[in-house]
Amino acid sequence: MRPPGCLGRPVERSVGFAPNRGRPAKLRVTSLQPSGIPAGMDAYDRKILDIIQSSYPISARPYADVGAQVGLTEAEVLARVRALKQSGVIRRIGANFQSGKLGWQSTLCAARVPEDQIEAFVAEVNRHPNVTHNYLRQHTFNVWFTYVGPSMEAVREALAEISRKTGISVLNLPAEKLFKIKVDFAMGDS
Repeated sequence: MRPPGCLGRPVERSVGFAPNRGRPAKLRVTSLQPSGIPAGMDAYDRKILDIIQSSYPISARPYADVGAQVGLTEAEVLARVRALKQSGVIRRIGANFQSGKLGWQSTLCAARVPEDQIEAFVAEVNRHPNVTHNYLRQHTFNVWFTYVGPSMEAVREALAEISRKTGISVLNLPAEKLFKIKVDFAMGDS
């Protein structure tokens, strides 16, 4: 069973971990301008990114709506978004839900995974559609991920299954207090 709104796995995973770098290997920005904005992006791209980060239109034709805001056609906006996704500037487009408000439970998980078992461990973790994020870290606990489920019991059962299948214990760290931090990357000139 997938959590409400979970349409897939947002993070490039499986062999997508970059050992000892703390980020997916497929995360790439090839060339940055002095401003920190990837080279090759123009003012339209930056305006589109500003809109779709936090003000994504909820409508039958969201890219037509974005186009109306920036002065492009729907087809032009779609072409630009596809190009930004293909270049790696956009990793994922999807909704973020507050699982607790939907009655679901989430937890942060950590595991000590020997280097030669990382690929197999990550493959098992990625098999679970309720995994929302995962990271490789330079730490004794080197694989971290978040898991969301309809109840804490369901979460515990899934983590136990991961441990049984991999032989690696998973540390379950449910939040005692929730801190939500909104991060937008302003692309415009303001």
